[in-house]
Amino acid sequence: MLRIFRIISMVEGVSFLLLLFAAMPAKYYLGVPEAVTLMGWAHGMLFMLYVGCAMVVMQRHKLPDSTSALIMIGGITPFVCFYLEKKLREVSQQLSPNMA
Repeated sequence: MLRIFRIISMVEGVSFLLLLFAAMPAKYYLGVPEAVTLMGWAHGMLFMLYVGCAMVVMQRHKLPDSTSALIMIGGITPFVCFYLEKKLREVSQQLSPNMA
């Protein structure tokens, strides 16, 4: 489950960055509001998947409070998903060396 969450975290983080740095400029500077509608919908679905998987991972793996806080911040802050991936890879290696 941790490996799946790592993938979801990265995809959700990239979708958030695309929403902020591609879709929103397309809407406000190029006059294409559909970009935000489409990317916003995709990001929203990925965010709900992220939150659900985050809850399962935090409960199942009994992660330290600092890692759990990073997971919660990672879902709402741009670029944190990249640091979170590194941190979760380390946690994954600690839990099982062949799991990473």
